Amino acid sequence: MKLRYFSHSSFQITTDDGQVLLIDPFLDDNPTSPVQSAELTADFIILTHAHGDHVGDAFKIAKRTDPLFICVNELANYCIGKGFRAHNMHIGGSHLFDFGRLKFTIAHHGSMTPDNTYGGEPAGVVLSIDNKVLYHTGDTGLFYDMKLIGEMTPLDYMLLPIGDNFTMGITDAVKAVELANPGIAIPMHYNTFPVIGADPNEFKKQVETIGKKAIVMEFGQEIEL
Repeated sequence: MKLRYFSHSSFQITTDDGQVLLIDPFLDDNPTSPVQSAELTADFIILTHAHGDHVGDAFKIAKRTDPLFICVNELANYCIGKGFRAHNMHIGGSHLFDFGRLKFTIAHHGSMTPDNTYGGEPAGVVLSIDNKVLYHTGDTGLFYDMKLIGEMTPLDYMLLPIGDNFTMGITDAVKAVELANPGIAIPMHYNTFPVIGADPNEFKKQVETIGKKAIVMEFGQEIEL
């Protein structure tokens, strides 16, 4: 399985059998993204919440590639209303897809579409794919149940925001790593805009001081998990 980071909270997962999953594909209006939406395809698009910098270019990509959207019920219905296929879920529920199992978790944030439609509750997502477990927290503040999430499904990778202001900053993100206890932490949601400026290497340094491992992915970088 391969993981590619486009910046902000946007990732691409390519499974061992070639299925492509996009998470929160915010690209064309993202000043830090090294790719444009026209360059990507998707079999599945996972949306953690409805904000414009997370729904991003999902509909542009979907018009070309007809992926299955996976999101909480209200946001899934919004996608269906736009003419796309979607699998409706909600927080605490899991489902076995062709690529593996997906479970939504709580996230402390908001969720309103760019046209002011209520998008349901914001979420994080735990993905069990190709014998690896990856937790994309979505946009969130720190919460103690991250410890429970890591205990229920031991995590190989945790993707979490460090940009502060709208989400956790570095100090809270390091505590989140301590609670969830992933094998490797990967920072996200930083430096897209001045208000969420943060140093990912400082996050990595602080994670290492608590005996954990972190990887700073360059924008556009792909790694094998």
